[in-house]
Amino acid sequence: MSKPVVLIAEELSPATVDALGPDFDVRSVDGTDRPALLEALAESDAILVRSATKVDAEAIAAAKQLKVIARAGVGLDNVDIKAATAAGVMVVNAPTSNIISAAELTVGHILSLARHIPAAHNALAQGQWKRSAYTGVELYEKTLGIIGLGRIGALITARLQAFGVNVIAYDPYVTSARAQQLGVTLVSLDELLAQSDFITIHMPKTPETTGMIGTEQLAMMKPTAFIVNVARGGLIDEDALYTALTSGTIAGAGLDVFVSEPPKDSPLLALPNVVVTPHLGASTDEAQEKAGVSVAKSVRLALSGELVPDAVNVAGGVIAEDVRPGIPLVEKLGQVFSGLATSPLTSVDVIVRGEIAASDVSVLKLAALKGVFTNVVSETVSYVNAPLLAEQRGVTVRLIAETESEEYRNVIQLVGALSDGSQISVSGTLTGQKQIQKIVEINGYDVEVPIAAHLIVMLYTDRPGIVAVYGKRFGDAAINIAGMQIARTEAGGKALSVLTVDSPVPSEILDEVREAIDADSLHEIDIVES
Repeated sequence: MSKPVVLIAEELSPATVDALGPDFDVRSVDGTDRPALLEALAESDAILVRSATKVDAEAIAAAKQLKVIARAGVGLDNVDIKAATAAGVMVVNAPTSNIISAAELTVGHILSLARHIPAAHNALAQGQWKRSAYTGVELYEKTLGIIGLGRIGALITARLQAFGVNVIAYDPYVTSARAQQLGVTLVSLDELLAQSDFITIHMPKTPETTGMIGTEQLAMMKPTAFIVNVARGGLIDEDALYTALTSGTIAGAGLDVFVSEPPKDSPLLALPNVVVTPHLGASTDEAQEKAGVSVAKSVRLALSGELVPDAVNVAGGVIAEDVRPGIPLVEKLGQVFSGLATSPLTSVDVIVRGEIAASDVSVLKLAALKGVFTNVVSETVSYVNAPLLAEQRGVTVRLIAETESEEYRNVIQLVGALSDGSQISVSGTLTGQKQIQKIVEINGYDVEVPIAAHLIVMLYTDRPGIVAVYGKRFGDAAINIAGMQIARTEAGGKALSVLTVDSPVPSEILDEVREAIDADSLHEIDIVES
């Protein structure tokens, strides 16, 4: 039998090839040479890339026997995940390969800002001995505020605590027990902004977090404070940051990522109180080698039909045909579930009822956790790191399978307890020949709503005229309501409205609606497709 063909499209470490082993026909191609890439893909079972090779729909269509696309790194901007999924091609990356490198770069930015290292170097290199011009500050006994206390945040905490730094953090999905374990005090975002001498951001980039640090937030900071972003471009409003830096609102900033990369003509690059690097978070020899070895191991697993730890679109291994369609459904239910949470999650039960419960449904627990954490951590969430993320946050997880289902052939429910003592739940199923993904229950209210990209969930006191009120507010804001269902337990009691809308809703419109209907709760949930 001929060996499976593994195509290496960019320069990777020798350790990557060693990790593949002797079981594959390893070939090389210049991934930026488009005709050569398409020709080589025609015979390939797997392809390993970094960031320069574009594995788009055209490339995937040319690779009739392709089974796995492996990105030796974290980002997947150069891979068309949707096209790969539609073609049944697994996509894997190396989500933990750069966490130490990113943490160390963050510390480097903080030290550079505190002691003016880049500016002092440039001055001395030009023959200027300006000691008094570059008087800095010590880190000792200063307060560091971490926005997003995931794995990178935890690594930064350990490193800077050695400097005698007091660490506070804002992360609505981290429990106080986990923070206490790290020696970190959890605070609100406003408190963090007001108290911190240095702030570093480690959040995922979502519609909710884009521009999360803007004019209002920067104004809350100390005029002596510094802010660092090595996570994702766009978390800080760059125009607002420029104004804050030039007006003396804050003392300085360290940036490794930008809205547009490279940041051509950005006025931030010319400011003396800004330290910039060209997206170097993963640019170490160690991170690159870890990434290559990690994806090589994933390729071996994928081509042998086993469960792949770092699959970002589908799970590997032997999964029953009737269970497989439930994977994307449960991932989306997990996103809805976390979108409904108002305080840190402490436990979650994944309850599978119906015919599929007779099969191995353990992958659905992984899918649920992947969905729960997709929009709440800065790391890329996979089937292997989702349980680790739960463990790090002190979240207990159970899988319950029952073959009896009263209303639906199969139904999957997520039930969770929150740190404030409340409980949330969401259930979903697949209906009809087209297997339409639907939400059929939220917090005990029976609904039947197709899952859409943008959902609004409102709870309020049932009374006449409410639909007209929020319908008009959304209409005036040019927000089109695509679908709607209202559920209630009794007339005059509480009513739950679930809307699907065609576009994200600005926060000010949501605030207006919340106030206009006197809502007990109002959540906008944006679903990210895997």
